Amino acid sequence: MPFREVNSKMVEATVGPGQKMFSQRGAMLAYKGEVSFTPNIQGGQGGLMSMIGRRVANEATPLMTVEGSGTVMFGHGGHHIQVINLQGDTLYVEADRLLAFDGSLQQGTMFMGSQGGVMGMVRGQVTGQGLFTTTLKGHGAVAVMAHGGVIELPITPQRPVHVDPQAYVAHHGDVRNKLSTALGWRDMVGRGSGEAFQLELSGQGAVYVQASEEKL
Repeated sequence: MPFREVNSKMVEATVGPGQKMFSQRGAMLAYKGEVSFTPNIQGGQGGLMSMIGRRVANEATPLMTVEGSGTVMFGHGGHHIQVINLQGDTLYVEADRLLAFDGSLQQGTMFMGSQGGVMGMVRGQVTGQGLFTTTLKGHGAVAVMAHGGVIELPITPQRPVHVDPQAYVAHHGDVRNKLSTALGWRDMVGRGSGEAFQLELSGQGAVYVQASEEKL
C-alpha cells in the first residue's frame, strides 16, 4: 500500500477491501470513500506482551485501524513526513514518529539493551527516546515524522555512520548501534552536554536523520 506524497507534510494512501493500515490517532486529515477508523488498544500487531512492555515504559502511542475502500490523507502537527518502503527488512523507529504504515507489516517492540548491551540502555536515557523502540518488518510502506525534513544516509561495512542522537529518526537493515563519547568540536564551541555523545551505526542498511535536534 504505497503512500503518495501530497507535499512535504501530507501523504495520501489508498485503502481497498481486505486491506488494513494503522495510523497515529489524530493523523487523519481528510478521506474519500467508505473508510472506517477504529481505536486499536494493542498498537497494531505487537500482541499483548508488546503492549504491556510499552505501557510499563510509558511509551505506548495510540493507533487507529484504518479499513474500507477509499483514499485517506494523513499529516500531524505540521511535521515533515518521510515515506520508507520496506522490502522484507526491518525498520527500527520510535513509536511517536510513526504517522501511518501498512497493516501487512509485522509490528514488534525491541528492548534497546538488546542492541549494544548497557550502552543501548544509556542511549535511551540520554536521547529521551526511552528503553524500547518499535520494529516494523516485511514488505510495505511506512510514513514517519520528523522536524525540518529527513535525509537518508547509507550504512556499509566499510563506512559506518555517526549521528547526533537527537537527530536520529529511524534505521533499517542489518545494523548495529552503540553510543560513544564524542568529545570534540561541539564541546569546544559551547554546545550542550547532549552533544557529548554520538550514535554509531555499522553494518549494512540506512539511517534517517532529521534536520533538527528537536523532539516531537
